[in-house]
Amino acid sequence: MPQSQTRCYICCVAFNRGSIGSLQKKYSIGSFELLSKTAPIQACSLLVLGPFCDYYLSGNLLLDYKYTYGAIFFILLSCSLAVFCNVSQYLCIGRFSAVSFQVLGHMKTVCVLTLGWLLFESALTFKNIMGMLVAIAGMVIYSWAVEIEKQSNTKSPHASKNSLTEEELRLLKEGMEKADVEVGQSKA
Repeated sequence: MPQSQTRCYICCVAFNRGSIGSLQKKYSIGSFELLSKTAPIQACSLLVLGPFCDYYLSGNLLLDYKYTYGAIFFILLSCSLAVFCNVSQYLCIGRFSAVSFQVLGHMKTVCVLTLGWLLFESALTFKNIMGMLVAIAGMVIYSWAVEIEKQSNTKSPHASKNSLTEEELRLLKEGMEKADVEVGQSKA
C-alpha cells in the first residue's frame, strides 16, 4: 500500500474510532443504537465517494469489472464480515479505553496474518513476523501493566475509604468546640 493511502487510512480510522467513543459518551447511548444511526450515513458516503476514491487510487472503474458468481459470493461474504467487524467495534469502543481497543485491533491483525498463512499459504515475510512479535510483546506488557495498576488500586487504603468514622467525627467536633474561629482567622 503506498504511503498516501496508508496515511489516509490511518486518519480515517482514527477519526472514526474517536468519534464513535465520544458520541456514545456525549449522548449516553448504547453501541447498537449509535450503529443504527451512523451506519446509513457511512453506507451512503461509501456509495457516493467509494467509486471516485477507487478510481483515483487504482485507475480502474468498478463498473468495468467483470462480475462472476464467485466474485459476487466473496463480495457478499466480505460485506457480511465487515458488518460483524463494525458491530464488534461499536461494542468494544463503549466498554474499553482507546489503548485497550488498539490492543484488540493489533490482535485482530495478528490473527488475520496467521490465518492467511495457514489457510491460503500466503507468504510470511520477516517483516510480518517481527511485526507480529512486537505486537504480541506489546499486548503482554500492556496486560501486565494493567494488572499491576489494578492490584495497586485494590491494596490502597485510601481508595476504599470514603466516609468518616464515628471516632473521627467526635474528634472533629471536639476540635471545633475548643478552637475559637471566626471568618477563617483565629482569635488569640
